[in-house]
Amino acid sequence: MFTKNKTPETTTPEPVKAGTAQDAIRGAAMKPAARAASIICADMKINGSVISEGALQIDGVVDGDVSATDITIGASGHITGEVKAEVVKVKGKIRGSIRARKVELESGAHVKGDIVHSSLQIQSNAVFEGQVKHADDPLKETGPKGASASASNDSSTPMASSSPTAFGISTTAS
Repeated sequence: MFTKNKTPETTTPEPVKAGTAQDAIRGAAMKPAARAASIICADMKINGSVISEGALQIDGVVDGDVSATDITIGASGHITGEVKAEVVKVKGKIRGSIRARKVELESGAHVKGDIVHSSLQIQSNAVFEGQVKHADDPLKETGPKGASASASNDSSTPMASSSPTAFGISTTAS
């Protein structure tokens, strides 16, 4: 049941060059630490803009613009304002525009507003009402123009109309 262990081999530590440990500590201190997502809980309501340099999870209510690197709106999350990020995942509700390189409207999402994107994915049972514009760099370009602006700029286009829904998209995926 018990066995005798052989005596552990003795090892001599390798000599450390002067300054190597200090250089390693300095290098580790200069590397950015991995950040966890900031969370706005379901029982929280914010009136005003929210800006984050990292990821943001919104399960509560935000009345104002939201800007971050990566934004996830949970099923109980609700935003009234512009949402701007590299990646936006929506499970909850947004009433306002979305500007992101990658936009995912997941099942149960409700978005009423325009979307400017490089990549757009809409899952079944997601509701979207608004205009969509593809852009190579959606974070720098201006938003989609309304149908009446298109009509005044290009009167030779047969589809141009002063109707606000001429180029709008209203989708309910099922």
